[in-house]
Amino acid sequence: MTHPPTALAVKEAALVAWLRARGSVLVGFSGGVDSAYLACVALEAVGPSRLLAVIGRSASYPEAQWARARAVADRFAIPVLELDTEELADARYAANPVNRCYFCKTELWSRLVPVARARGLAVVVDGTNADDLGDHRPGAQAAREQGVCSPLADLGFTKAEIREASRARDIPTWDQPASPCLSSRLPYGTAVTPLRLRTVEAAEAALRALGVEGNLRVRYFGDRARVELDPASMARWSVGEAAARVTEAVCAAGFETVEFAPFRSGALNVLAGLIADAAASPADRAHEQARGAGVSFSAEVA
Repeated sequence: MTHPPTALAVKEAALVAWLRARGSVLVGFSGGVDSAYLACVALEAVGPSRLLAVIGRSASYPEAQWARARAVADRFAIPVLELDTEELADARYAANPVNRCYFCKTELWSRLVPVARARGLAVVVDGTNADDLGDHRPGAQAAREQGVCSPLADLGFTKAEIREASRARDIPTWDQPASPCLSSRLPYGTAVTPLRLRTVEAAEAALRALGVEGNLRVRYFGDRARVELDPASMARWSVGEAAARVTEAVCAAGFETVEFAPFRSGALNVLAGLIADAAASPADRAHEQARGAGVSFSAEVA
């Protein structure tokens, strides 16, 4: 007895058909969950001779993310090109306004689209998914302006579905925590500099080396770092000797004080009032704004 295909299988078949209809594809490839899945499906759909996955490298792109991207590409024999991007040279980006991502993606796509044109690749795609459409994502405007397509979002793929489909394909990123660019660790209005990005990256790498798992962010507030962890990691790492080890590692990266907070995706967007935090009361939001501004930080570890 045959069973009807699942809703996810139907979506994946639609994605393969969409890619095949274009004939050839350039994928903006960060090595994250979404772009890794998209690149693997594109490889199946159009073959290696009509696919190019392009990694844009800069100071805001974590080295660990680059290593994961290369590992996925090597494992599945995905053709890869690496390009340097210069978003930090753009004063509009470096000023870190609320639409910072627009300037970053403008820089990225302005380099990738000509590559696609020069190589005769029919379409440029990114890994935006359906869940992303409800978030503050000014970079999406830059993609639209450059004619970049988002088939995962257009076909209704959620993050959970992409993880499930990736697991079925044995793509190692299926359970990888989200890892946005390092500039996202700096509050809007705090200038983005290579030193600040290196400090955040070093702190997060040190915590991974300690064994911290799951979602992790080291938010930059000048000399103060806010370490955001999943509930299980909070219970393990925010008390006693473990907290002291975290503090030592983060301070060795360049911070002076450390506080702990629950991980929240888009926390700085909430802080800036760009997206609503439905789970927080008005008092909670006021406290978050005060903490982000440096008025008080109740969980500091000396």
